[in-house]
This record gives sequence, C-alpha cells and structure tokens, in this order.
Amino acid sequence: MGLIKGAINAVADPRLFFILAVVGLGVIVWKRERVASNAFGYGLLGFLTVFFIFGTFDFNFRQIVTKPDNVPIVGLIFLLAFFVWYSIREGVLNDRRIAAGQGPIEKAESDRVWVWPDLVYTELISLILCSVVLIVWSIFLKAPLEQPANPANTPNPSKAPWYFLGLQEMLVYFDPWLAGVVLPSLIIVGLICIPYVDKNPKGNGYYTFAERKAEITIFMFGFVVLWCSLIVLGTFLRGPNWNFFGPFEFWDIHKLAALTNVNLSEYVWVRALRMGLPTNWFVREIFGILLVLFYVFVLPVLLARGLLKTYLAKLGAPRYYVTVLLFLMMLSLPLKMLARWLFNLKYIVAIGEYFFNI
Repeated sequence: MGLIKGAINAVADPRLFFILAVVGLGVIVWKRERVASNAFGYGLLGFLTVFFIFGTFDFNFRQIVTKPDNVPIVGLIFLLAFFVWYSIREGVLNDRRIAAGQGPIEKAESDRVWVWPDLVYTELISLILCSVVLIVWSIFLKAPLEQPANPANTPNPSKAPWYFLGLQEMLVYFDPWLAGVVLPSLIIVGLICIPYVDKNPKGNGYYTFAERKAEITIFMFGFVVLWCSLIVLGTFLRGPNWNFFGPFEFWDIHKLAALTNVNLSEYVWVRALRMGLPTNWFVREIFGILLVLFYVFVLPVLLARGLLKTYLAKLGAPRYYVTVLLFLMMLSLPLKMLARWLFNLKYIVAIGEYFFNI
C-alpha cells in the first residue's frame, strides 16, 4: 500500500503530472480509434472509481476529497472523463460513416425527433431528477459556511472558488495584471473571434474529428490539459503556504519548498556572464524584452513561412495572425509553468521600478 501511495504522490508532482497530461492528450488523438471503444470508456470510469474508493481508506486523501467544497470537483472529474471520451467516440463513429459515404448520424432523417413531446419530456424528467439530487445532497452534505472574515486569522491555504482556481494558479506564474486582466480578457476575445477566424463549415452540427483535427486538438489542450488541470492542481494538490502536496501526503504547514526563483536577467548577467546586474532597467532587461518581442512579433512570421504555411494560405493574413497570436498567448501559460518548475524562472522581464513584470 505504501509503495502504491508513494508512486501516486510522485506522479502528482506538477512537472510529471503536466507532462503526463500532455502525453495523454497525444495518445487520445493518435489512438482515437481504440479510445472510442466502449471498453476503454467504461474502463476509464472504472479506474477512476477504484482510485477514489482506494483513496478513501487513507486519512489524508479522505480529508481532502470529502471536504464539502471539493465533493463537486470529484463529480466533475468523472463527468469530464466521460464526456471527453463520449465526444471522441461519437466523432470516430461519424468519421467512419463519412468515409463510407453515409454521412454523420446527426443528419440522418431517421434519427430526428420532435421538440414536443420528445425533448420537452426529456427536459422535464431531467429537471425532476436534478432537483431530487440537489435536495438529497443538501440534506446529507452541509454547506461549508464559516465564520465572518477575520484579517487577523486567514485560512491557510486561502483558496478561491473552484471556478476561479485556474486564475489563482496563473497568479503564481504571472504578474497580477497579466494573470488577472490580460490573459482572461484574451480568453474572452478568443472565444468571440472563433466564428470570424474559423469559417470551416465542416463539423457544424455533428461530431467529427478527422475533418477538424487541429481545431479539436487545440481546444482539448486549452480546456482539458490547461484549464481543468489547473483546477485539479489548485483543489487537491495545493496545500498550506500554496505548496504542492501529493494526494496521500499530510498537509504539513511547516513544509518548506526549497526554491529560489530567479529572473531571466539574473540568469544572463550573473550566472552566464559573471557580472553584476546593470543599474539601468532597460539594459538589465534587454534580453527578456528581446525574447518577448521575438515571441509575439517574429515567431508568427517564421511559422507562417514554415510550419504553418498552409494555414496562412487557408485563413489569409489577418485571420492567421489573430489565430496564431491567441494560440501563442495560450501557449505562454504552460511554457511559463514548465520554466518555473524546471528552472525556477520567475519573470522573463522584471522591471520593478515601474511594477511591470512578464
């Protein structure tokens, strides 16, 4: 038992956890024909069930998972796993039908139903079932109401609601103006831009994967690997002093993280060039500034001439550059996370004189 718990705690290390999540997404995309099987889907749900049942015999795991705030997240993990698998399954089944010249199942005349009475009856039954579940839930699982806020006695860890834990986790790697304002705004802008930059009519109103491989893969990476994994990290693996703990590890308030976060300017001037930091902020941060400018303005052009040449021809210059810029902004989050975990890199550009950090 101890070896199993130790192995799970090791896998829960954020560096390995994130890498395994990316690898898992790659396997899902690459082996989607096998992933779409009923055996895989039900096996995945069975594995999650066994894992949580096994975990409840451990006091530390049970303390985290059975906390009233965290119980809904456990349910959301099962729902996320099921619906990701189900969407892959339906997409694969439709791709087989389209390849055979039959068309997607959603457009088959025999599968159409009427809003009244079919849909209305289904919604009514769902409404009743959800109401019953919520009533029973509210009886057996009390709301975690606490004492009024006291600035002299703050919780440790102090966590946002689960739907904001992704933003709270981003604050670890980015300055508040980036993590709290710029990046969330870009998420909203990106969602607004989707109908205008992606005019591909394929996949409209039916499940498919083969017709929209890049779009679906990018979405799954952004939603499942990034957003959902940040919620899981913040809910179950972030403990006192915002340190990482394994699911079977005791949340020791005295745990010290042996980290020394270093800015890029210190890596260049102090460690590489063996010099002191220049007093002028522009000279000190010139390498980080150039790197950020290259990432934002030069890299999209290089990709347009090489790896993404076909997408430039397909989308046109305006839509291409908007799409790539939004994609690079999304990619900046995992890059910054890995830089912090692997190299203890804090900021690419750190201009403390003007409270501007990237």
